[in-house]
Amino acid sequence: MTDLLYSDVENDLRASVRDLLAQRSPVRRVLAQLESGEPYDQGLWHTLASEMGMAGMAVPERFGGGGASLREAAVVMEELGRGVAPVPFLSSAVVATTTLLACAAADPVTKLAAGESVAVLSVPFAAGPGSALPSVSAVDGRLTGTVTGVADGLAATLLVVPAGDGLYLVDATAEGVMRTPVVSLDLTRPLADIRFDGAAGERAADGATGAAAVSAGLTAGAALLASEQLGLSEWCLDTTVEYVKARHQFARPIGSFQALKHRMADMWVDLTQARAVARYAAVCVAEGDADLPVATSLAQAFCSPVAVKMAEECVQLHGGIGFTWEHPAHLFLKRAKADSIAFGTADRHRHALASLVDLGL
Repeated sequence: MTDLLYSDVENDLRASVRDLLAQRSPVRRVLAQLESGEPYDQGLWHTLASEMGMAGMAVPERFGGGGASLREAAVVMEELGRGVAPVPFLSSAVVATTTLLACAAADPVTKLAAGESVAVLSVPFAAGPGSALPSVSAVDGRLTGTVTGVADGLAATLLVVPAGDGLYLVDATAEGVMRTPVVSLDLTRPLADIRFDGAAGERAADGATGAAAVSAGLTAGAALLASEQLGLSEWCLDTTVEYVKARHQFARPIGSFQALKHRMADMWVDLTQARAVARYAAVCVAEGDADLPVATSLAQAFCSPVAVKMAEECVQLHGGIGFTWEHPAHLFLKRAKADSIAFGTADRHRHALASLVDLGL
């Protein structure tokens, strides 16, 4: 049987990340930072990536990493989701790093593990395992084409680009690379359109190897996105319970009203079930389990709508204050809605799941 319970090491890891976010990036500070026009918290990312070694925790020790696995990275994802932290951990430390490890690109992985660079897989945020990718051509190492809706594209120093007959590494600041910010629902994870106009690229893998590496990266992203959605949901429930115990109407806490009790009980049940499927997906991707495709699609088919529902309930049960810009609840609703189309929608994963478990649809 797969052990889905958190180990002592994972609980210690959770505590260290949660303490850091409480001190350096509380949710109220994230909300205030959005007003500054700076989407990323560079100081927080430096601490996470370099000082705490989170960027390389799932990288083998021979490449300068921590030698842990994506199971531990999933715990970090939970806490980052709980804090809607504006850092490119999912894009760089999970998706891009998994892609580069799959094609044995040692030099960039070493730099990522040390926190010296931020890599982003240059595909639309909505692209999931098996998706048709944008057509970027590669002629004599020069890339031409456009990729829209790339998550954390503005934060990248290195772009990992499926192009032509392989996978290429492109300096994000090189001549011929143009990154244009687009209006994003989730301001804590902005999107960008990336255009390549004869940009120089270094070939990291051939067609078959590169395609397999991209699939591995997108699968890891979809699997661990469920952990982010789990952490987001936990914040929504905890914050709502705290609010309804303190808010009084008719000389009673509103949490004592039966209708609200039932709604929060439903939230708790959904959260408990989401934890199980998210943990299973994290374990499968960490261990390379044969059930990984099923676990990933199940996690996204279940956790995406749960996260949206939890965020909606959080806004509604907070009453008037929950609908204001001043309260951070809307950050979680926007993150949940943006996550619900990332790496494939829930409907798309349900369709994939039907094929995987041979429902004959």
